[in-house]
Amino acid sequence: MEFAPFALEQWLSDWEQTVDYNFSESGVHPVVLKELLEMAGESADNLLDTPLNYPEVNGDTLLRERIAALYEDASPERILVTVGASEANFLLANTLLDPGDELAVMRPTYMQIEGAARNRGVAVREFGLDEARDWALDIDSLNAAVTPNTKVIAVVNPNNPSGKILDEAEMDAIVAAADRVGAWIIADEVYAGAERERNDQAPSFQGRHENVIAVNGLSKAYGLPGLRLGWIVAPAPLIQDLWRRHEFTTISTTMLGNRLGEIALRPAVRSQLIQRTRRLIRDGFSTLEEMLAVHPGVFSVVPPMASALSFVRYDLPIGSSDLVHRLRGEKSVFVIPGDCFGVDHHLRISSALPDDYLRGGLTRVNDLVGDILAGR
Repeated sequence: MEFAPFALEQWLSDWEQTVDYNFSESGVHPVVLKELLEMAGESADNLLDTPLNYPEVNGDTLLRERIAALYEDASPERILVTVGASEANFLLANTLLDPGDELAVMRPTYMQIEGAARNRGVAVREFGLDEARDWALDIDSLNAAVTPNTKVIAVVNPNNPSGKILDEAEMDAIVAAADRVGAWIIADEVYAGAERERNDQAPSFQGRHENVIAVNGLSKAYGLPGLRLGWIVAPAPLIQDLWRRHEFTTISTTMLGNRLGEIALRPAVRSQLIQRTRRLIRDGFSTLEEMLAVHPGVFSVVPPMASALSFVRYDLPIGSSDLVHRLRGEKSVFVIPGDCFGVDHHLRISSALPDDYLRGGLTRVNDLVGDILAGR
């Protein structure tokens, strides 16, 4: 079977380090180590005696206890610590899905599980979020996509790229669809805690059905992507199956990652990280809205409920990949084209960044828009 690369991540790998202004990242401006330790009242000296050995392969026990405490009806035995949510998603696709199975996926969304499934010969059926209804779940398309052959329903909630948070009725519809055919639900919840419109955390799918798997990590809502620390919450027998495959991929995360992850998830530190994230998201989106209004009628966006991202629609006579290449080549600004998500004439723009940096890059975006409107 011919291998299909991950288009979105290929864009990032090729170009994100080559520009003056990178608005392609999907998390908030990262925390520095000194800042994290100050939040915890920890001295860097306390880390110097950390043995640079393997940690527990499934994740340090105290770290798994911290993670389990974030969920109802979870325990350390139901947690597997992974190298980011990306390894978690890859392990799940290669554990639960076999060639000939069907996967039902939300669109638009981060397409890692879909890509991994297609590369295993899995049939993919799509259901939609409706931009015209503020990215509401299209329940009719969900029910059409889920068939007796569906093995897994995959969602990202809060959503990447739209920032949509599913409401209770929408979550119930997904649970009902899974229950009807005996499917698993994989809920990628990496933006829980990164809410823009509310101060409570978006609800988890964990605990709503016996066949729910929750995926999360420290990269997005915590501003700690460099730790490369994620996790899976699932029934204990499935965790054992995933653990065996984890031993074939990365074997384990890092000792320092486990130590710093445990610090980040201490309740008092976690609260500070979430507050920081929400401040960056809220301030950044206000700046983004202001800068997108410079050329009236060109840009429009459904305000994201959560995440560091906005999925911005534009009205210009150029496709999204071509527009991104012009931005990169002429203005040294990089954003993600909407056609990576199967939705052209959109741009995914990260705005949870320092204000001067954000304004500087968006000024260049507006300069290119002016050139295009003038026929240049």
